Amino acid sequence: MEDEQVKLGSRFWLPIFGLILAGGIGAILLFLLMGRVWYKYGALGALFFLMGGLLLFGWLYDRRERKRRLPIDAY
Repeated sequence: MEDEQVKLGSRFWLPIFGLILAGGIGAILLFLLMGRVWYKYGALGALFFLMGGLLLFGWLYDRRERKRRLPIDAY
């Protein structure tokens, strides 16, 4: 019996490499931003900054989900 192998071409690997590169750049920017906030405002200020960012993300996500799930007449 001949082994059948699935060959993943460039249509698979290029987006994967792009996601890895974008994630790495995003992580570097996040660490630089958090480092500056930590240096300027201390640990408590950095914690508040991080919590504020997470709250903003959660609010935007919930708002988008509500619009997606409810009919237009429910507003």
